[in-house]
Amino acid sequence: MSSPYDPYNRHNPYDPHNSREPHDPYDRFRPSAPAPASPPSYATYPWQPPVPPEPPAPPRHLTSDRPPLGHHSDLRILRGAYRWQRRVATLTALGYFTLFLILSAFAPGFMTGTITDGLPAGLLLALLQLPVTWLAIALYEHTARNYVDPIADRIRKEAAVDARREAERRSGR
Repeated sequence: MSSPYDPYNRHNPYDPHNSREPHDPYDRFRPSAPAPASPPSYATYPWQPPVPPEPPAPPRHLTSDRPPLGHHSDLRILRGAYRWQRRVATLTALGYFTLFLILSAFAPGFMTGTITDGLPAGLLLALLQLPVTWLAIALYEHTARNYVDPIADRIRKEAAVDARREAERRSGR
């Protein structure tokens, strides 16, 4: 007697190549049966906690027509404004310093030339780095005050209003 999983059994039901039905060579490319939609209702292992039931959907009249705050376009605008703010300040300070380094390396004649009696151009450009750094800080503060902060304040106010509405909805008013 042979068992159903016997590899020498000519008509093994578990082997697709030895079945009585004609074999389709493209079966392996077709999708298999879909996975079950939900886990079994019993615990497969005794130490697993039970699966919590899904919360019921809120009634249609309580849902908001506005998208939630996390998907708001103002957050993208805020990120762009903050990115612009960082670029302006960074390129101001680092751009001047890079220009100073390039002139020091490739234009030594210019850097050693005198502007006034005894004041070389390189020293004057080095002394100007401090005011340029202050300018970068001032640009950072200016862009923060005029572009980034108003957007952040508006998002903060909308979040407070959304939180208050959610709290009122949950309390059942």
